Order: sequence, then C-alpha cells, then structure tokens
Amino acid sequence: MSNDPRDLDGSRLRRALHLLGRDEALRRDLMEWLVRSESRFSKALAVRDDITGPIIDALHDDADLYQKELSDGTRFEFLYRTKIARDFLLSQPSSPDHVWEPQTTRLLCHLADASQADVLIGGAYFGDHAVLMGRRLLAAGRRVHCFEPNDAQRGMLIRNATLNALTNLDVHALGLWHESSKLLRLDGFDSFANAVPATDDQSGFQTITIDDYLARQGRQLSVLMLDIEGAELQALKGARRTLERDRPSVVFEVHRDYVDWSAGLESTEICRLLSDLGYSLFAVRDFNTNQDMHGRRIELVPASTAYLTGPPHGFNMLAVRHDFALDPAVFSVVDGVSPKLLWHKDPALHHPKDPPKA
Repeated sequence: MSNDPRDLDGSRLRRALHLLGRDEALRRDLMEWLVRSESRFSKALAVRDDITGPIIDALHDDADLYQKELSDGTRFEFLYRTKIARDFLLSQPSSPDHVWEPQTTRLLCHLADASQADVLIGGAYFGDHAVLMGRRLLAAGRRVHCFEPNDAQRGMLIRNATLNALTNLDVHALGLWHESSKLLRLDGFDSFANAVPATDDQSGFQTITIDDYLARQGRQLSVLMLDIEGAELQALKGARRTLERDRPSVVFEVHRDYVDWSAGLESTEICRLLSDLGYSLFAVRDFNTNQDMHGRRIELVPASTAYLTGPPHGFNMLAVRHDFALDPAVFSVVDGVSPKLLWHKDPALHHPKDPPKA
C-alpha cells in the first residue's frame, strides 16, 4: 500500500466531493456559491467548463434527478448526466425560456409556428425541444414524432410529456437510418453516444427510414430536426421522398468528428444532398449551453461564408427551401463569422452581432 499522502490522480478529491453532494442541502449551497464565484474570474476564461463545472459535476452521480420550470410554465424532469443538465440547472435567470441552445430552440419554435404539418425529431433526448414544440402544436391537432433509442432519456421524455399534459408526442425507441429494419446500438455515453451497427449477439434497436415511417403514419412534415451524433446524413438519405414531397425546414447538427468540412461546408455530402434538393443552407449561431438571449434575433451564417477554424467542434445548421422568407424581425444574416458563440473568444468572430432589444 502506498503511503504517499498526495492525491496525485484526484480520485480522493472526487470521492470527497461526491460524498458531500449526497447531502442535497450542502450540494445546493455549494453550487450557489460556485455560480456566484464565476463573476470573479477573467472574461478570457471558459469558467463554467474549466473551473466551476467540473466541481459541480463531481457532486453528482447519474441517478440524481431534478425538476425545473421554464418561464412559460413548461416543466421538465431530467437526470444529471451531461453539460445539458448542468447548465440548465444553473441557468440565469433561474426560470429561463429554454433548456439548451437558446437560438436553436427559438428557431424550432418559430418554424413550428409558421408551418402547417407535423414535426419530427431525431435525438429527442428528454424533450428539451420536443416538449416546447408539442405545446405549440397541440391545439391544432399536429403531432411531434420523437425518436430516442436511449432508454433512460426516452423515459424522461415520456415523463415530461405527461408532466405537461401533452397527448401529441409520439415517442419511439427506433433509430433513424437510410434503411429500415437494421440493428444498431449506441456507442458512448448518454447524449454523446453515436449509432453503430450491432451484431446478432448484441442488444440494440431497430432502424426505420423517415420515408417509411411517415408513409405508415399517413402524415406530412413541416419541420425536421436531427441531432443524432453523426447519423444525420444517413437519416436524410432515408428521407428523400419526404424532402421532395413536403419540403420541410430541416435543422441538423454537423460536427468535425463526423463531417469533413475542410473544403467548406457547401462541399460536404450532407450539404450537397440538401442543396441538390433545392435547399438554401445556413449555420445557426448559438451557445452550446443555457444562455439568456431574450430580445436578440437569430443569427444565420450562409454556409459558404461560415468561419470554421478551431478545434473539432459542432453546431446546428438550417436548410430551407429557396423561396422561404426569413422574417427580418426574427432573423439576421451575417457573413464570415463563427457559428460558435463563445464569450471568452474573439468578439469579432464569436460574439453575437445583434444587440439585445431594450
């Protein structure tokens, strides 16, 4: 047994913080202190990600469950498992208007309000977007078709539909793919897990194409949202008939780990697929956290001008038919900037251009 008193690998500190976090009152008090301390650090630091966040993460385990209410009364239950849960829990204001990615949330809600048919979400998670869109579509009899193969998060999604008295969310354990009836499994942790082929001796989930699913349901689509960790291209290949017939607006994630944009976004296979079908493409400028953006327009960067330099990262994109009218009261088109909004990076590239309204 080593008699070195130093905690060289940090394991003793992590155990100590976890034990402290088993007392909910102490955990809450420490989190509040840590959040207050963030204002003391330099603006050049990613304080939440690099300093306070890891301490708060160490106070929790995967089974810790929270409930939180948005400013409009929408209620969510969620497991403390990733940055999504952490930053939602620590939001300022304490009752925000979104769970995660403020501008993407506003974009999806705007698209839902402006359209007439259903919404389909691949990677619905615990309902951060699906529940808000379901509330908007309920009175009109429109549905939100949700696909989430992660058992724990799908259970949270169903729970959150019930909490908000939503009867128009159709929740499926299926994975969206370019072929139906294939077997996939999740590789990785929680929201970071990506779909990979499963062998006959592995447990997994069945796939379905968007075209096959909508044909069986007899439904039409106005909005398609895909956040499925690299499977977005395969899902869109399985939605070609729907894209040609319904012309839905498409919001989808691209990440450098899955998409080679070294020759520009427009040259990527996923963007070429949509462009060939008559879509215009924009990168959505957004924070990868819970950030109050009330009063600011949604900034869109034309795919041909997006600034992409930096470490591997991801962001959401918007594809709309060429004749789609971007309301200037809602959207601002900006050239040559990064889709990644980051307060601790170069303001010319990474800060919002649109000032908040008074």
